[in-house]
Amino acid sequence: MQDRDTQSRLDGMRSRANAVQRNDFLVGHGKAGAKDALSRQRIPLGYNRISHPELAAFYATNQFVQNIIDIPAEDLVRNWFKLKMKDEKLNGLLMRKLRDLNAKEAFTDMRRYERLHGDGFVSIGANQATNFTLAQPLDPLKLRRIDYLHAFSSYKVGSFQVNEDMFSPTYGQVEQFQINRRSQIGRQIAGNDNGYVHRSRLFHDQTRRLEMDLQGQSVIEPMYDVLTVFDTALWSVGQILYDFTFKAYKSPGVDHMNKEDKQEFSMLADFMFRTEALALIGKDEELTKVTTNVAGIKDLLDFVWESLAGSAKMPKSVIKGQESGTITGAQYDVMNYYSRIAAAQETELRPHAERLIGYLMLCSDDVGGRIDPDNVEWELVFNPLWNVDQETDAKIRKMHAEADNIYITAGVLDPDEVKAKRFPELESSETALKTDSLIFAQEELDELLKRASERFGE
Repeated sequence: MQDRDTQSRLDGMRSRANAVQRNDFLVGHGKAGAKDALSRQRIPLGYNRISHPELAAFYATNQFVQNIIDIPAEDLVRNWFKLKMKDEKLNGLLMRKLRDLNAKEAFTDMRRYERLHGDGFVSIGANQATNFTLAQPLDPLKLRRIDYLHAFSSYKVGSFQVNEDMFSPTYGQVEQFQINRRSQIGRQIAGNDNGYVHRSRLFHDQTRRLEMDLQGQSVIEPMYDVLTVFDTALWSVGQILYDFTFKAYKSPGVDHMNKEDKQEFSMLADFMFRTEALALIGKDEELTKVTTNVAGIKDLLDFVWESLAGSAKMPKSVIKGQESGTITGAQYDVMNYYSRIAAAQETELRPHAERLIGYLMLCSDDVGGRIDPDNVEWELVFNPLWNVDQETDAKIRKMHAEADNIYITAGVLDPDEVKAKRFPELESSETALKTDSLIFAQEELDELLKRASERFGE
């Protein structure tokens, strides 16, 4: 193995993220002369934050890192949501406005930035009836319309103005953000807000933050050692495949070759062994094929995959790119993953979505005029995230049918109860038909009473 300080890999492969050669795996964030991350075991007395450019480079050059960042963000809003309200016209106008604003894509990017950089944001393009500065709180009662939603990361945020008063109702919340707003020519956009933006004028997504930090933590930082091991495993397998047909040529004449002779012979041998199946050698010479022993490598690779999946809180099949939303039999780890995504929808996405819908209702020039959200009965319901494949669904239905048959035979349930339990949609349809019949009967009765009253009056 070559000296580590040369940072050169045996196969000449280069790290595209750091533009340096390395010996076996990621070397000290690409800093020259740095030691390998796993060369010494040490107690984690502290940690160094990975810079935004390094995180972006890591994301740009590693497909599995992209999967870890992108897939949960896409799953969070993949099936979106629906609004339940009596006013179908208002419902349609709100959903159409959300599509026009590309709200789904904006929230996806916000969560993607949050996972990669620790914080994700969406700016609200509020058009108000009066003049305002971005440092002032957004007044919902003065909204005319919302023109755009733009996602960005903490890479563009200079500072977080956090309320540190633990006796305040808003303790721990960011009151204002100092945002680097630059024009196309690279100049700071002029304004009287000094770059500060009030928190009410944007959506802020942050799920991991240490108490001593203001900014959130990227999912990459605690996973860095695991990703280093994964990169090592990937490179090692590549080396095994590269050397799988390695041949050794043994000859006493090699000892008497000079540098030029060895180079010429290596080129000739490389050409012959790559293009010819037969090599001619003398009786005192020997040609041996060296086979790499790969016994036990599967267990090692399984360990690496399990470590990566556990660190990312994602099943291996999801990290590898399994079809979104489809679950086959006994994939309990995938079910747990989607349950975690559903919980994130309720606790993290719902407040942003409901706040946006409330703003849209209060706009005077959008969705038919200003409407008080508190005076309208509406509910945001997330659509299901997953479904089982056809084979698994058929097996589940068969097991349910067998169980229901046992319950009916034993007298635990009657057929009507089973029907209401397994097929509620049929029950709803029959109830609707009965209701329509009652309404029709009531109308007939009212008509008869009217005629009787008119006749009695005569």
